[in-house]
Amino acid sequence: MASRPKRRAVDSGSPVPRDEDEDDELEDEDEDDEDSDEEEDEDDEVVNEEVNIEFEAYSISDNDYDGIKKLLQQLFLKAPVNTAELTDLLIQQNHIGSVIKQTDVSEDSDDDVDEDGIFGFISLLNLTERKGTPCAEQIKEFILRLCEKNCEKSMVEQLDKLFNDATRPVGFLLSERFINVPPQIALPMHQQLQKELAEAHKTNKPCGKCYFYLLISKTFVEAGKGNSKKKWSSQKKDELMFANAEEEFFYEKAILKFNYSVQEESDTCLGGRWSFDDVPMKPLRTVMLIPSDKMNEIMDKLKEHLSV
Repeated sequence: MASRPKRRAVDSGSPVPRDEDEDDELEDEDEDDEDSDEEEDEDDEVVNEEVNIEFEAYSISDNDYDGIKKLLQQLFLKAPVNTAELTDLLIQQNHIGSVIKQTDVSEDSDDDVDEDGIFGFISLLNLTERKGTPCAEQIKEFILRLCEKNCEKSMVEQLDKLFNDATRPVGFLLSERFINVPPQIALPMHQQLQKELAEAHKTNKPCGKCYFYLLISKTFVEAGKGNSKKKWSSQKKDELMFANAEEEFFYEKAILKFNYSVQEESDTCLGGRWSFDDVPMKPLRTVMLIPSDKMNEIMDKLKEHLSV
């Protein structure tokens, strides 16, 4: 799939002021400086240009460990979830899930590109099947604890009941990518995952049938809105901005949803200080529970809005 992510210009810094006495000494260097300035201008022009990058989906493999773990850490931040164990589980069940990589990285490429570097991934962990597995239990406990802090008691009881209902498995849906990867790539990734889950169910492989999908989405809200902890769970959809744009359609079909702030956990690299149109934003995470029978409707919405 072709995409057009932008390269980010890097500030080269301001020139250091000099004394008048230095002028004579540097007079002979003026010509060289002019040449350097021209080269810097040319470099700036290149940096600000858009480039075409081809992305392709691949099955998850051992080589993807570092990339997947990094993206999981971007999602969980300082949450008490063992992302190393979670990464191992996703790699072990590689009959489902995909990673996004740059297509055909040539050996003589001028760019410093890691052939095994991933730009995103999609997979699912069946929390019901994995009952007793440390990281699966950590995820459930973490979500329940946040639900207790941010939601009514009835919602906590509902979620706890679903987590413990062996007859209606809950799948933890993971779809993470770097910010410069366009949302259009989400459509084929989700479509492929649904096919793989159906095949897994048909052949009695792990992660087959799920009745609900649990999703944690990276979201943002304008700073100053909904500062009260009691308001996080009832944040209006039109006030939320989704880092993965397509997840708004999952939000619309969720039967249970709440938000929690990660303002104190985020760093500048992972979204601690964000702004849209110069409006400062606060980073959140939005937890959603979506019935599996709503997935076809969500896929239709993705086709309508994300088809290339």
